[in-house]
Amino acid sequence: MAPKLTLLTVVLVFAFSCGKDGLNLDDAATNHHPGLKPQTREQINQQALRLLNEHQKFEWHMVDAQTVWSANLLGDSIMCIGYQPANEKNLNQRLHQIDIQQKEWKQVRDALINYIVAETNRQNPGKTVTAKDLMPFGEESVLPVIDIKVSSLGIIEKLRSLPEVRYVEPMGYSYNEERQRSDSGCGVSGNASIPAADYTNITPAAKQSWHHGVPRIGTAWGNNSGRGITVALLDTGTPNPSSQPKLGSQFNSGLSTGRTLTRTGTYVSCWFCGTPDGPNDQCGHGTQMAGLIAAPRGNDGTPAGVAYNCNLLGIRVTSDVIINTSSEKKGVADGLVIAGNNTSVKIISMSIGDIFSSGQVEDGVRYAYGKGKMLLAAAGTSTSITNWYGVIFPAWMAECIAVTGVKDGGLPLERCNTCHSGSDVEFVAVMQRKVDNNRTALTLAPTGNVPANVGGSSAATATTAGIAALIW
Repeated sequence: MAPKLTLLTVVLVFAFSCGKDGLNLDDAATNHHPGLKPQTREQINQQALRLLNEHQKFEWHMVDAQTVWSANLLGDSIMCIGYQPANEKNLNQRLHQIDIQQKEWKQVRDALINYIVAETNRQNPGKTVTAKDLMPFGEESVLPVIDIKVSSLGIIEKLRSLPEVRYVEPMGYSYNEERQRSDSGCGVSGNASIPAADYTNITPAAKQSWHHGVPRIGTAWGNNSGRGITVALLDTGTPNPSSQPKLGSQFNSGLSTGRTLTRTGTYVSCWFCGTPDGPNDQCGHGTQMAGLIAAPRGNDGTPAGVAYNCNLLGIRVTSDVIINTSSEKKGVADGLVIAGNNTSVKIISMSIGDIFSSGQVEDGVRYAYGKGKMLLAAAGTSTSITNWYGVIFPAWMAECIAVTGVKDGGLPLERCNTCHSGSDVEFVAVMQRKVDNNRTALTLAPTGNVPANVGGSSAATATTAGIAALIW
């Protein structure tokens, strides 16, 4: 095996090859690969399927540089590069302790960015780009990652050869070319025809969902309702307070008192938009999860959350439940850093995921885990994209507790009709009636006081997060 080139080698080549004609790194495997065609989405997906069947997970280091390059071109050409000083050891266990503003980290980051910019200009005569042109999200301030546009296979090959580079991954590749919003956990409304057997009227004038019965949440309320515990929800956001006051001005109402609701967003709706689009849920999924965890035990007949007196930090990190765009991966990682750095947060609930892993999200998970947070992640709820797959990412990570949903009726346990399962699952929660798949957990709707139904491992995860707040 050929020895890996070091970043110092690259820098020295820069220093000694700059002349009137610019950089000349062809000897360092940064050629254009003339005539080489990128793989199709079908070819890439076939490789992914094979690796998923063999390893129960997919990571981009499992495929060659051509596949990575092809996937990047089929996305938005933004790559995530995880970096480190060449002598760094056991970084995964130390991500929460490092300071990437220190000299040794900054030198690596600057050298990589300078190389990509210079080589991009060299390979595209007549065009001049800057780091700002290639880095739509700007520079990362906490995690050791660079999000940057790369269109050259040669650059990808060079980066993968460097000991300072931990991973090189396409950020915008999706298994399906088009995403259907209604098939991605969005598009919900209240259900005015909920059977009376699916709730109990409780004081002062709220409802308790039937799915609280098996874990005896009502009994637990005699001891604790989540007071003093903060749960961070990383999802599609929380509703505009004027649309759903139960997650706004009425968050403290009825028997829910003296707690806090904090709302923020890290999701940038388009890579060229520059800044996050705010905390408001434009999908509905985050609203439902927030309701399951922390809806108030109030006065208007709405369902109470499992931990109706917990504090809630709602972070809009995605547009839907599938983490498969550059903005979503960046948003999730940033959300994990925010939750990780919040000393009040004990529990992080993520009812989101994808079949493809993301190094940047993995870094965020490990950062938050290193900060002492409990991370609960959905094992997967079937959509047209994921209905053939087992436990999804990031739930299969060792730092996450994977949760899935089961039907009522006792042993033997039967998973819900859309829930994923696998050996990585550690907890289950009842959230679906065995007699009727449409009778699922009750929660808040995006607007109004009429309860909504929600199921899948998403509901199981949020319910488990609420239970964790009760017993913390």
